[in-house]
Amino acid sequence: MTYAPHKLVPEGFTSVPSLAALPAVNAASAVPDAVDAVAYIVTSDGDLPSVVAASRESLAAAGFEAETGTSIVLAGSGAPIVLVGIGAADEVTVDIARDAGAAAARATAKKGTRLAIVTDDLGLDAAALARALAEGAQLARYRYRALKAKPKDNALGELTLVVTGADEAAVASGIAAAVPGVRASVVARDLANTPAGFLSAENIADEAVSLGAAFGFEVEVYDKAALIELGCGGLLGVNAGSTDEPRMVVLRYKGGSDKHLGLVGKGIMYDSGGISLKPSDPMHLLMKIDMGGAAAVLGAFTALRDLGATANVSGWLMCTDNMPSGSATKLGDVLVARGGTTVEVKNTDAEGRLVMMDALVLATEDAVDAIIDIATLTGAALMALGKSTAALFGNDQALVDSVRAASLEVDEPVWQLPLEKKYRKALDSDIADISNMGGPFAGATTAALFLSEFVGETPWAHVDIAGTMQAETDESWRSAGATGFGARLLAQVAKEF
Repeated sequence: MTYAPHKLVPEGFTSVPSLAALPAVNAASAVPDAVDAVAYIVTSDGDLPSVVAASRESLAAAGFEAETGTSIVLAGSGAPIVLVGIGAADEVTVDIARDAGAAAARATAKKGTRLAIVTDDLGLDAAALARALAEGAQLARYRYRALKAKPKDNALGELTLVVTGADEAAVASGIAAAVPGVRASVVARDLANTPAGFLSAENIADEAVSLGAAFGFEVEVYDKAALIELGCGGLLGVNAGSTDEPRMVVLRYKGGSDKHLGLVGKGIMYDSGGISLKPSDPMHLLMKIDMGGAAAVLGAFTALRDLGATANVSGWLMCTDNMPSGSATKLGDVLVARGGTTVEVKNTDAEGRLVMMDALVLATEDAVDAIIDIATLTGAALMALGKSTAALFGNDQALVDSVRAASLEVDEPVWQLPLEKKYRKALDSDIADISNMGGPFAGATTAALFLSEFVGETPWAHVDIAGTMQAETDESWRSAGATGFGARLLAQVAKEF
């Protein structure tokens, strides 16, 4: 099934197209006639494709030695031919193949909408190879086009994979296996790239309802009155300065087994910092992506049915913006979380943990077997691990290891950091049970320690995606803008749970 939701823009934008469906991807034994470009995957030490008249020496002189991710366009009659390097034959992995698919898609982006990729099996399982190529090509050609009347780039409309010598049915199965994960990432990217003025907490709740109907999960939406009744003081406190109501969106996927996984996503639709106002710098501009955790959870849910996940999976999306106003939560105020824990607010820009604490308590009350939360939580995670790797914490090593294994499967890297309990005292408060801000050091760890206070004995893992939420430029299959990091990762964990 393709992904074609309704517009994430206000009524009246009639010239703006709906968000694009995923391209058609097919397996074939030969390149079809109706293509706009053909990409050949080339190793640095094997034979060149028979269609290439040039020698290795002449290609090297032109700067192409078939190193991983490199490409060259060859002139000739008919559809343009692009050679895409994948490095030494004995070093090719599935991740490298995914990057090659991305390179092929990027190198042909200006040639048209119909692309064929030709390769041998590169020593890989044909289905795994096809899945990687399909993922890389589709995710690399992703662009957020909803607000451009005349996009300058070509959307990928049709992709044909030709794996010479491989069973075509195996290639087709790999293509089918790619669809749920690609869709999950595209949903997350679309949501996170949408400007906050077009995507409020109420809007994302509506999107969840539509996606649930399309992809087989139930959705419960809690408005402000319901949140007051539930005692969700964290979400309500962060919302206090906003003119838009908050929403808690609860997702339910029924896999049929007796296992129950809980997923919690931070959904700060826009983060001004509240009274602790952020400086007006490029990072402030990115704060529409501060709901990337909620977007990842919602994206993951669109994949569960097609992945055949057997666990029951529940998701909590904690959605509001964080704005300064006369009614906003002030520094020194005390909020009461679901369950009664009192929290002194020492910094209103440490708001993500406040909205998530309510959800973590609700998840434990729901008797889940494990909880994974995901959030654009701390600049400290970005400073420690950069923009390619997310920080991972947890109180249960088996669960942490399952997240690490899933990250390797989908190439969304994580790195486990210590949940050092010696730092817990940094969160002490003189007037409340805990404060929402630690000291100047180990910010990612103290944020994780704060969250751990609300999970009790339930196995729990925390993924901080503050560094990986966004790419400044195109990088492999990660397109510039919101990356959708975590959607494929969470879907993979749920599939194996």
